[in-house]
Parts: sequence; structure tokens; C-alpha cells
Amino acid sequence: MPMTTDYTERLTPSIERIANHYGTPFHIYDEKGIRDTCRELKELFSGIKGFTEYFAVKALPNPEILKIFKDEGFGFDCSSTPELKLARMAGGRGEDLMFTSNNTSEVEFQAAAADGGSILNLDDITLVDKVPEMPELVCFRYNPGNRRTGNEIIGNPLEAKYGVSHEQLADAYRKAMDRGATRFGLHTMLASNELNYTYMVETAAMLLALIRDLNRELGITFEFINIGGGLGIPYKPDQEPLAIAAMAAEITELFNAFEREEGYMPRLFMESGRFMAGPHGVLATRAINKKETYRHYVGVDACMSALMRPGMYGSYHHITVPAKADLPCDTVVDVVGSLCENNDKFAVQRALPALSDGDLLLIHDTGAHGHAMGFNYNGQMRPKELLLEAGGTVRMIRREETYEDYTATLNFNADEFDPAT
Repeated sequence: MPMTTDYTERLTPSIERIANHYGTPFHIYDEKGIRDTCRELKELFSGIKGFTEYFAVKALPNPEILKIFKDEGFGFDCSSTPELKLARMAGGRGEDLMFTSNNTSEVEFQAAAADGGSILNLDDITLVDKVPEMPELVCFRYNPGNRRTGNEIIGNPLEAKYGVSHEQLADAYRKAMDRGATRFGLHTMLASNELNYTYMVETAAMLLALIRDLNRELGITFEFINIGGGLGIPYKPDQEPLAIAAMAAEITELFNAFEREEGYMPRLFMESGRFMAGPHGVLATRAINKKETYRHYVGVDACMSALMRPGMYGSYHHITVPAKADLPCDTVVDVVGSLCENNDKFAVQRALPALSDGDLLLIHDTGAHGHAMGFNYNGQMRPKELLLEAGGTVRMIRREETYEDYTATLNFNADEFDPAT
């Protein structure tokens, strides 16, 4: 969602001074906006006992941001050993952590079990025998196959590499029980950036029906269902936002009906990243060049290594020019970076105010899958990250990468091996 009026009013009066102090480019995140979203979500789902959001660490893996979510009472959705370590660095322990991994190695299982463990969410029935020591609480990621369609971004579940098939699900729990599991949850993830709230309601209904059936078949009670992430944000100004209040009300009613029929209410988990952080970050970058050939180009000092979504997916990210907010957007340009790749573009044929070298541009909605998806092609370094604190001060929470970082893995002890001997 392009910057809220509140974030705009708090950031733009000082953005030039911030840029002059820190230098561009940088991502800057809004603590107040993140906390407001956390509190809204908790209030909307307060009718479901034990509701918990597990923030998807992959969206914004910075410990200072994760500490905000921990402070708001949220857990962390992790998919790798480094993400587990980052979540623990932010204070997450035990069942604060949901570990969902695909093609998981023994080393990763050991990391999930370390330092108080985590909720183990298994992606495949074959992994049951590969878990070094089965924890008390286990969950499985469900892939419904042709019983349910994924949204247009996730695609057809039949083609997805994720999850346990419908036919395997009951046996997966039996195998886990045989290895000592005594507590259970059920998870699925069928949507990405979904703006139709009814899709998420249908997902909750599907999982509640499943745990009812599994209870009848296996005699086990499920402590929670996890409807995954996928809550969308409107990247374009004219898009309608997700009707989160309606979604919460309808899912709450499903849980109330389940409790009336079954005599208990499972907990509801979800693991949104984009919805929680995406709108609360912007990438600040300066125009450094204008080029006029077959098109009009504005070159900036950031490139695709700082935000790959437009170049990789053709995604729209709104762009504003704070110093020229009152001028008409009457110049059509491509906003481009310096990578030796023609898809290194933040905007294609975008109407903006007439730009000059030195103008500061804000690229919106970079609080999720922005810095996190950065890379070092062409030797480009990822930029610094800043936090606009609730009190109005700005703090650097990650420095920009350097050449020394880029070449750090070239420093190692000599190791030669002759396979013939």
C-alpha cells in the first residue's frame, strides 16, 4: 500500500535532512506504522482464543524490526537456520518460533531443536523418519491438490513442491505419533499477496473441516490451525485494500461454530510478512542522470540489487518525489539503475513530475521482500536500513555493504584435496 497519510506527514518534512545525513540509497521503515498494524490485527482477531501472528522473517530479516514484533507479542515464521538465529536474537524462544522448511537437512533439524526448540512444521511425510528427535508438538503443511486451487501467484497446488498430499495426511500424523509426538497442529499456504479476503476465510474453513475429520479418524485433538501468509497489500494507489475486518469477523464466526459443535476452540495462527511490514518501508534514492534516446530515462543511485521485485516480476511500486509533490505528473519516464541488465528498472513508462539530478525519489512498499531479496550481481552492494522510531528519531539498523563484505568469503584457510589418493 503506498505510504499512508500519517507516514507521509511524519517522514517527508525531514527526508531531505535524513538523506543528507546518511547518504542515499537507503530503506527506511516506520516503527509506528508497524506497531499500529500489529495492534489492529490483534484487536480484530481477539475473539479467537490464542490468536498468534508468526511474522515471516524472510520478508524483513532485521533483528531490530523483529524485536518490534516480539514486543507486540508476535512469533516468528522461519525457514532456515539463519532465520531461526535472527528470531532468537530478537528474543524468540520455543513455541514463539514456527519452523517450516522444504527439503530439510539434518543440520537444519538440529538448529530447529536447539535453544529451546520450535514448533516443527513438516513439509513431507518422508521427513518424519529423518527428524533426529521427534518433538512433542508437530505440525504438517497440507497441500490439498485438486481439492482447492491456489491463488494466481501461488499457482496450482498439484504443481507445487510444498506440502503433504491429502492422501498422505492421516498417515503422516500416525507416523509422527509412532515416533512420540503427542501435540498437533495443521498448516497450509495457498495464497500470496491475496486481496480477496474470502480466499482466506475459505482456507480457514477447509482446515477446520480437516481437523474435525482427522480427530474422528485418529482420535487426536488439534491445538491450532495455521492458515499461512498471503494477506495482500494494494501496491497501486487505486487498488482496494484487503478487507481485513470482514475477514476477521467471518473467520471468528467459523471458530465459534467449531467450538459449539466440537466443544473446544483451536488456536488460529497466521504467518504474514508483506501485510505486516510491506507498506511501512520505502526506498529513498536520488536521481543522478537523465538520458533521452528512444525513451526518456531517469537514472538513480539505487539499482535492482536493492529492490528486485519490479525487475524480476514486473511488479508495480509507487514512486513519489517529496520536493515536487505539488507539481503535475506530466513526464513519462523509465526509472532505472546501473546494473548491466535491461530489467534493472523500478518503473516503466511512469508519469512523474519533471525530474532533475539530485531530486529525491521515494519508492514505496519496500518493507517486505525489498532489502531481503537483495543480491550482489555486478558487485553492487545492498544499501543501509534505517528505522523511523515512534518518537520521531531516525536510527540506522543496518549499515550498507562494503567491498570488504563482498570479498569476505575469499579469505579462508588453504584446502587442497587430491581425489586420486
